[in-house]
Amino acid sequence: MEKIIYALWRPPGLEQEAFNAALLEQLPPALTAAGAERVRINLRDAAVAPAAGLVQRWQDPQQDAVVQLWFPSANAMFRQPIDAAIAAACGHFAAWLVVESTIIANQQHTAKAGERTWGWSQASFISFRPDMARADAIAHWHSHHTRVAIETQTNFEYIQNLIVMPLTDGAPDYDAFVEECFPAEAMTDPAVFFDAVGDAAKFDANLAAMTHSCAGFIDFARIDIIPTSQYDLGAER
Repeated sequence: MEKIIYALWRPPGLEQEAFNAALLEQLPPALTAAGAERVRINLRDAAVAPAAGLVQRWQDPQQDAVVQLWFPSANAMFRQPIDAAIAAACGHFAAWLVVESTIIANQQHTAKAGERTWGWSQASFISFRPDMARADAIAHWHSHHTRVAIETQTNFEYIQNLIVMPLTDGAPDYDAFVEECFPAEAMTDPAVFFDAVGDAAKFDANLAAMTHSCAGFIDFARIDIIPTSQYDLGAER
């Protein structure tokens, strides 16, 4: 099995709400019929509108949704039915083959299949600093930043996806996709986000640690940070 991540852009003129509704209704059965497993859909919707201030943008227009799934082979020859189902549901898409690492599994706020996960999900497409060797950026990410992200935030799910290669022509040149789930209050309250409610000194320390660590390997000119609602469409977790 291989994991594939798709970024979706809605067709011109289609409102986000209608796009979201169609994705949730049509994509799961189409992808399952095509052989996909463990399908997850991340949507930009009204529930995450309060997090608009956390958006960071490289792509213009920016992605409207993300689909994550597992498939026996990401080889284009075998992937065609999956790509066709995705293409039928959006204006255009990009896809990447990734290696997934589950840093924090969601054991606190599990949801039934098809239901929205509690809180919200920060979907982050990131690129490594151009002045660093890829191996050095990965070493910093895995050996230093992972610990910082665990210790300084209220994330109850934390998944790292290292991009192996793009699967579609013209896919943005990202190096990784990261998904972290937070309480709803973290959309508007930085103290909740950084696990420091009522403790100004802890907030300052956590914010500084995260900022410094991110700067150690991320190219901030080439990232897309997107607040989303998360839906798992496989078996109940």
